[in-house]
Amino acid sequence: MKTCVYCARSTVLPLALAAAFPAAAQLQTTPQLKETVVSATRTPTRTDELVSDVAVINRAEIEKSAGRTLSEILARAPGVQFSANGGLGKNSSIFIRGTEARHTLLLIDGVRYGSATAGAPSWDNIPVDMIERIEVLKGPASALYGSEAVGGVVQIFLRKGAKGFSPYASATVGSANYSQFATGLVGGAGDVSYTLGAQKTRDGGFSASNAKVGSNFNPDRDGFNQGALNASVAWQLTGNLKLDANLLASDSTSQTDDGLGRNTRYAGRTFVASTGLEARLTPGWKSQLRFGKSVDSSRALEAAPSVFPGLFKTTQSQTTWQNDVDTPLGVLLAGLEQLQQDVDSTTAYPVKQRRITSYFVGINGSDGAHSWQANARRDQNSQFGGSSTGFAGYGYAVTPAWRVNASYGSSFVAPSFNQLYFPNFGNTALQPESGRNTDVGVTWADAGHSVKLVRYDNKIRGFITSGTAPSNVPRARITGVSLAYGGSFGPLTLQASADALEPRNEVTGKRLPRRSTDQFRLGADYAVGAWAVGGSVLRAGGSFNDAANTQPVDGYTTADLYASYKLNQDWNLQAKVNNLTDKQYETVRGFNQPGRSVFVTLSWQPK
Repeated sequence: MKTCVYCARSTVLPLALAAAFPAAAQLQTTPQLKETVVSATRTPTRTDELVSDVAVINRAEIEKSAGRTLSEILARAPGVQFSANGGLGKNSSIFIRGTEARHTLLLIDGVRYGSATAGAPSWDNIPVDMIERIEVLKGPASALYGSEAVGGVVQIFLRKGAKGFSPYASATVGSANYSQFATGLVGGAGDVSYTLGAQKTRDGGFSASNAKVGSNFNPDRDGFNQGALNASVAWQLTGNLKLDANLLASDSTSQTDDGLGRNTRYAGRTFVASTGLEARLTPGWKSQLRFGKSVDSSRALEAAPSVFPGLFKTTQSQTTWQNDVDTPLGVLLAGLEQLQQDVDSTTAYPVKQRRITSYFVGINGSDGAHSWQANARRDQNSQFGGSSTGFAGYGYAVTPAWRVNASYGSSFVAPSFNQLYFPNFGNTALQPESGRNTDVGVTWADAGHSVKLVRYDNKIRGFITSGTAPSNVPRARITGVSLAYGGSFGPLTLQASADALEPRNEVTGKRLPRRSTDQFRLGADYAVGAWAVGGSVLRAGGSFNDAANTQPVDGYTTADLYASYKLNQDWNLQAKVNNLTDKQYETVRGFNQPGRSVFVTLSWQPK
């Protein structure tokens, strides 16, 4: 009989946090406006009306993460873990609730971005300074967005225009010859708003690999350089008609160890552009027509042999027509979507494109103590035929402070081009995976404090194994609990989260690789006068690097500290220490993570 590792933790973690905070809630009595998110329903919805689990990372939290990669920032959210083959610019993966890296869909302002060959996006080529907000939807979302959204969705919203004229600039210097310079402006007048920004980042780096990696080890510094630009414009043509356009472009070079005395430099390119027309056809009917294009590209710059030589480029072209109609039962959602994926590579893939045509409907609403959501989607894939997915959830406010919710959703993910066709690696017989997930949650929120506990069970059929010659196995199952707290005691703000999960290949009984069965985070911020100080601690348990569970990776604990001082109303100075104890650790066997790093940022934003 198997022992359920997470079950024992799941009886302790909720009691340890949930019981600790309600008694102290009376210390903060200022009412707060309810936050609105888009990703969980595809329409703006208040967080207290959602039946799904969503975490939001705002601009203030991003600014406290100097020197961190996007994947590291995401891993500070409840229910999210990461792994990386080194520091900035190296391959990294995001695991939401213990699902695979290819089970997370990344959207940038609603546009799909990622690699159809690798099956996952280049997280670390997305410039952090240009991000205004991140929404992390946890749980299956194929009924909203189609393939890949088995574990969840990360949606990035870039800086957008606003009334007035607000220039900004910042300069950061840090350990290992790190430097980052960013500048831009946000503005708007009359019916037009706009934004323009540029960022330049250099990092001397550290040795990405160590001796455990084998023959590819090279004990030198592996640097990273990046230049990025973002722009947007929105024009309110009439009271009922709005036109907008958005652009993100990022080019980088990154060194990767490729044997003793030898590096391979890779050039990465991220390009995301979109334009859309939004029309208010009637007071209760909003219609949107959007066109988007994204490019995820990696190219080896050296002629010398390398692990992954040559060019890997994915272009995704997306057209979406979405309608939101107010009804007595809530907002009715109906739309069509077409996605074209094209692969350009020096690798001889026998198939280099596929087209997915999709139809989706849904409804979400609330009435008093009740809230609900239902979605259905049909995706027609030129390679694999049709897939139908659905989602249904219900929430009930037992009291003004206590709320319970439950949901059930199905999902699917098509195999990547590498899994299908990469020479001496792929398997052309692979079929899409399908998932069934159940969520049950309870939330307590009162007087500026909240505690949320979610229990989930995700069953994946036709699970695609990792490594050479991948195959569909009958099933994998991921069960777990996630607990999160957030609240304020006057000038002191606290956040805490604890996750316990069991990700298993049910055929072999082995744990899925590179995922910890437990993760804990505690953060605190204190603001008084011109000063703000804070810090966080992240504890991740051990994992296995391989599917056979023969290569253990030790758990680790890291601590970060920061302090900022407002020099005047326009200027701010911040100092940050990441990995305060200089912990030497790995998230992938044979690849190092950053040691102690110090960063100083001077920022200017006139009021």
